[in-house]
Amino acid sequence: MALTMSKTFDAFRSKIRNFVEEELEPVAMRVEHDAAIPDEIVERMRQLGLFGMPIPKAYGGLGLTTLEEIIIYEEITRTNACFRSRIGTSNGIGSMGILYDGTDEQKNTYLPRIASGEWTAAFALTEPDAGSDAANISSSAVPDGEHWVLNGTKQFITNADSARVFTTMAVTDEKKRARGGVTAFIVEQGMPGLTVGPADRKMGLRGSHTHELVFKDCRVPAQNVIGGKERVGQGFKTAMRVLDKGRLSMGACALGASQKVMELCIDRVREKIAGGEPRDNLQAVQFTLADMATDIYAARQMLYDAARLRDQGKNVTHEASMVKVFCTEMASRVTDQALDLFAQDGCLTKNRIEMFLRDVRLYRIFEGTSEIQRLIISRNLLNQQETR
Repeated sequence: MALTMSKTFDAFRSKIRNFVEEELEPVAMRVEHDAAIPDEIVERMRQLGLFGMPIPKAYGGLGLTTLEEIIIYEEITRTNACFRSRIGTSNGIGSMGILYDGTDEQKNTYLPRIASGEWTAAFALTEPDAGSDAANISSSAVPDGEHWVLNGTKQFITNADSARVFTTMAVTDEKKRARGGVTAFIVEQGMPGLTVGPADRKMGLRGSHTHELVFKDCRVPAQNVIGGKERVGQGFKTAMRVLDKGRLSMGACALGASQKVMELCIDRVREKIAGGEPRDNLQAVQFTLADMATDIYAARQMLYDAARLRDQGKNVTHEASMVKVFCTEMASRVTDQALDLFAQDGCLTKNRIEMFLRDVRLYRIFEGTSEIQRLIISRNLLNQQETR
């Protein structure tokens, strides 16, 4: 797919590429070892506008298109994935519900602070018994005068420790549930009844913190219903709109990681050739490189096309699910092949293959598992057949 990007965006992309190479790469392994991103790096991301890429310029953001945003994610995830994760919730699932469905007052109150990086936004949907199957959430909210009272537990909430704002989904009508009984709330850090648990210890993305959130009689002002009283019960629709874009973002993350892993493999093979290894002896690994490149090419075309369709105002639920499942599974394939190519050296932390392998495996879970994506895709296909 031929892309024609503006000169302004091309300049921004070059700036981000330099930022990745000159500032992120040198601390990538430090983030892995310390399980934390240095404060000065977070501040640099604020200065570059990376917390507000899709937020319109009217609210202080960069106003990037979907395609432009995923290209930037592709650049950033060529290094430690945690850098993208730190800004990801503010650019996506944490803020987009407010942008899509919020009242003017909510947009004016929250979006400028999120875009500047002053406030980090997070997304509170996943629960201990409701992960990819979001319709089964049990957290509840009941009206009480000028407030709603929230109770329940959320799990694996990215950036919960640094977030000031949580886009939170709760059941407000048990009978209707996903069909008009789930409401989206803006919950602020510090509201009485909200507790953030300790950081989870994960197999990957160690510098990206996830936490449990506990709501115990948490009183949220009625004005914090996203979209106001007219949108009580419409939170599930908001969540699904947010997740469509999030799935494209996961595809971009998987693509960026795969590109970097392939480059590490190319360097490895070149070193062997330079060291005197006959090319004939390396035919198998050369074929592996060819398979990697082919997978990456296919994934990039899918991702860019779906992003372009979204920018045209098309509903991309179907395409986003296909992108999510293909790109994330492709990334697992590529990193697994890389481990074989590096042989025993692939297990060494310094070579970073094992880090990428652990990190990209989590992409197949975030924003809905591969199994959920296949359910969405197949349902859409069957519904299309029925309407013909």
